[in-house]
Amino acid sequence: MSRIGRMPIAVPAGVTVEIAENNKVTVKGPKGTLERVLPSEMEIKLEGSEITVTRPNDLKKMKSLHGLTRTLINNMVVGVTQGYEKKLEVNGVGYRAAKSGKKLTLSLGYSHPVEMIDPEGIETVLDGANIIIVKGIDKEKVGQFAAEIRDKRRPEPYKGKGIKYADETIRRKVGKTGKK
Repeated sequence: MSRIGRMPIAVPAGVTVEIAENNKVTVKGPKGTLERVLPSEMEIKLEGSEITVTRPNDLKKMKSLHGLTRTLINNMVVGVTQGYEKKLEVNGVGYRAAKSGKKLTLSLGYSHPVEMIDPEGIETVLDGANIIIVKGIDKEKVGQFAAEIRDKRRPEPYKGKGIKYADETIRRKVGKTGKK
């Protein structure tokens, strides 16, 4: 049996969960509302303040969907209560980030500044001139937007210039050595 799929999801106070037909789950909480259509084969039950997910049989596909469904619901519950955030660091001489309204402007050594507009439900906050914090209630969207920002200038292995996640380690390489 799936260890993760078996675990019940505790619904904290102030969070309402609605399960409609075709497994359309809506989670409302203090930070907002998330809804998602989950695999229809899974059986999602709300009992008191706990959500349980059960699978119909032990086919390989059902086993893999079991843990996934439970994790997706749990991520929604955590999102509307605490929210998610990812930290990005901008490293490099002359590399900086600026924010005006919903527009994030990145100077990354290109001939032009790179401009990015915050998507719906996502907020970027600057901590100093070189730390970008991406916040939101949808874990998937937060991770996706953080990855898009990082893709504008990935960290390079020689000097470590570029945009990296705060918890990421860059494999450094040794540069060229002079001729003897």
